[in-house]
Amino acid sequence: MSKTTVNTRTIDHIVHLTPPGTVDEVSEEFRKLGLTVLRGGTHADGLTANALVVLKEGTYIELISFTHPVSYYPPGSAERAARDAHRWAKESPGWIDYAFLGNGESEIGRRVSDAVNKRWTESVGSGSEGRDGGMEARDKDREREGGKEALYLEETKGGRVRPDGQILRWLITAPASNDVLGVLPFFCGDVTPRNLRVQTDPPSNTEHPATVQGLAYLRLLVSPSRFEETKKRLTAVIGTHPAFTQGAETQKAIWDLDTALPLVKHTKPQLILEVPFDEEGLSFLASRSGDGPESSQKGGRIGINEVAFYVENLGDYPEEGRTPQGRLKFIPLA
Repeated sequence: MSKTTVNTRTIDHIVHLTPPGTVDEVSEEFRKLGLTVLRGGTHADGLTANALVVLKEGTYIELISFTHPVSYYPPGSAERAARDAHRWAKESPGWIDYAFLGNGESEIGRRVSDAVNKRWTESVGSGSEGRDGGMEARDKDREREGGKEALYLEETKGGRVRPDGQILRWLITAPASNDVLGVLPFFCGDVTPRNLRVQTDPPSNTEHPATVQGLAYLRLLVSPSRFEETKKRLTAVIGTHPAFTQGAETQKAIWDLDTALPLVKHTKPQLILEVPFDEEGLSFLASRSGDGPESSQKGGRIGINEVAFYVENLGDYPEEGRTPQGRLKFIPLA
């Protein structure tokens, strides 16, 4: 089998969660910010429903909610067990997760999981650039990972049914550990054509009243104790080293990302990992240090704090919008 290069740095979508049964309500909120919102559908498991904000370069925002609260499902039932075990079951409303585009491959050696896990194992074993170096540091890396070689699980099947009855199928590549939810991306690799899942046609689907052209950046805020560890993991996932800035009140890593479709009028979107020094950023991290998987035993949670878009002319629409635990920003093109 010939060697195949797997792209693991293409942004696919960003997930925004709201309370059960509120997809229609949050859709209206996003429309008030000048965004065109498309009806999505119910996922194959019946647990969640969504709506989509699709951008010209193929990235989209997924507005998602559970179809019913936990109390709807009888205790001890299979449905209740599935609801409790859902990836986002314990997440609070707001920006909760993001996905890169997978390749839809299930053949060993061609899968996204194989490419990322190989890269991660080699970086841990060799003490690659960005690590502390030396045998002791490599041992600490392995100990911190609990001896696990794999950063990602093998691919699993996923899908949903569109309102028009069209069945969509894809493969999900998820991180191996639950403690990186919303920190490391999951991958969504289409089995059915991607344009059925992400409807960029007709062109009106990607025309927004606020003249949004594409994604500018996705910002993750992280506590100082988690910065280096997270930067190393993301480097293994993306496959390139970030631009790095550090100063008295600046500590951030920035990666350029690819998009599913050609860029229109702007530069590549970026993934930004940043340690906050301002009061708002510190308050955001404090709000995410409760009982979730990234609890205080690992030095506080990491979270998606801000999603920004390039626009041509905002007009009367606001430069910033708020979600329950994050914000949107609109950046005019020069």
